[in-house]
Amino acid sequence: MRLHARLDGAAEAGKHLHLQKLRIVDPQGFFDVILAPIAGFYDPVEYVARAIDVSLFVLIIGGFIGVVTASGAIDAGIARAMVRLRGRENWMIPILMALFALGGTTYGMAEETLAFYVLLIPVMIAARYDALTAVAVILLGAGVGVLGSTINAFSTVIASDAAGVTFADGLVLRLIILAVCWLVTVAFVMRYAARVRADPTKSLVYDRKAANEAHFLASTPMEAATFTGLHKIVLILFALTFGLMIWGVSIGGWWMAEMSGLFLAAAVLIGIVARLGEAKLVESFVNGARDLLGVALIIALARGIVVIMDAGHITDTILHAAETSVAGLSQTAFILVIYWTQVGLSFFVPSTSGLAVLSMPILAPVADFAGVKRELVVTAFATASGMVNLITPTSAVVMGGLAIGRVPYERWLRFVWPLLVILTLIVMAALGLATMLEGTPT
Repeated sequence: MRLHARLDGAAEAGKHLHLQKLRIVDPQGFFDVILAPIAGFYDPVEYVARAIDVSLFVLIIGGFIGVVTASGAIDAGIARAMVRLRGRENWMIPILMALFALGGTTYGMAEETLAFYVLLIPVMIAARYDALTAVAVILLGAGVGVLGSTINAFSTVIASDAAGVTFADGLVLRLIILAVCWLVTVAFVMRYAARVRADPTKSLVYDRKAANEAHFLASTPMEAATFTGLHKIVLILFALTFGLMIWGVSIGGWWMAEMSGLFLAAAVLIGIVARLGEAKLVESFVNGARDLLGVALIIALARGIVVIMDAGHITDTILHAAETSVAGLSQTAFILVIYWTQVGLSFFVPSTSGLAVLSMPILAPVADFAGVKRELVVTAFATASGMVNLITPTSAVVMGGLAIGRVPYERWLRFVWPLLVILTLIVMAALGLATMLEGTPT
């Protein structure tokens, strides 16, 4: 049985209005604040999985990704594609961006992309493109996948749980957003790349051309790892795991416990198939989980804030004020306000998972007042967070990739801002149209 269900918007509105009228006050003392993150881990929240369940899922999927990474299948597969396409670099751009987008939309591929810059930049420079083209292929490829997070465990899955819906709700809309934004992004990068290849002076890093050629072509190996049949099997199992997760949630009634069990079993199976051995399997799983320990703790801390807000009836006050403020807004205007609210919050809360746990318990119920489906709020959150993560200077992925590619941050902004405008218009149009078509939740 699922641990979550849709709330009755009218009933919730009545409850919060009643609480507001009674002016219930329950001040939270110092020790209440100290204990809130602890309570946030295991205290049940109505219609939402406990934070300990979500955190355990995050750690297990981190271990799963660690095992897949240790097998070398992802690195070898992308590197093999680069080698096979050498001499046809114009095709390399859409194919590699599709692979990176696949990683972004499924498991939030981000830090994992940093290893590919030293491989791709020499290939692109040798093909008479520039370092910025290579950076754009990787950063925008994975980034647009995260923007269109269809089943990203660290974005839509956690946000959906916090909103009281399944990530399968709204999946079609996110697939459409992903496809359209990916096509536009690929066309944007290919247009710039073709312009640079035809006239190198059009490059935004033309003043660094000689230095980059000397640095990357002379000092960086361009050989790719061997892509074996075993790597193919691992990638097939990797894809099947996510496919089974979608089936389980959509049809089988799965949620956090079942998904955690699935990824744990898949990690063990892939470790056996990849012949990692007991020691390396355990080590890679633990290392992968350790990399996401901070995310798991942030989820609990963010839930702790929700605990304080609920116990002190702050949430009721906010919901009452929100119900009043959205009363005059149309459904389309409301979802666009939510989108821009999440854009602003994403700058101040860089953790996608933390922002999901922090904002969804407030914004999702507000959607009930406006007659907007909660999954649309989740999609607005995912797209807004993904958009900001393409440019935020606090992101190690953005600044790290630009540093490896020797691309100044201000030139990256100069390059990417027209694309951001286009993607924003696409997302706003998609959210607005979906809101008008879906109407009031039932």
